Amino acid sequence: MPRFSTIEQYIASFEMPVQQKLKELNRFVASVIPYAEPVISYNMPAYKFNEVVVYFAGYKNHIGFYPTSKPIEYFKNELQAYTHSKGAVQFKLNEPLPYDLIERMVLYRMEMILNE
Repeated sequence: MPRFSTIEQYIASFEMPVQQKLKELNRFVASVIPYAEPVISYNMPAYKFNEVVVYFAGYKNHIGFYPTSKPIEYFKNELQAYTHSKGAVQFKLNEPLPYDLIERMVLYRMEMILNE
């Protein structure tokens, strides 16, 4: 996989259904935390405010969303419908993104950063 320098470059490297979901997620996260800096970290799109708030990535059949482990634990009951692990959630390409849940996870993560 090539090294990416911008989120747009990363997104453009995918075929259409993945690219479209990544664009949607990128726009949405940027609207939730407009003061955060879009960056590439670990060769994935991320948003940073003092430290990385969330990462996301494209895959053949899903979008990986990485808000770190504490938001995953906090929202574990709401994540039962999704494949998830200690630090990641998978959103299937053929299903709508759960914007409300994503927003609450991003804001929870921001609250963690601001209270450190």
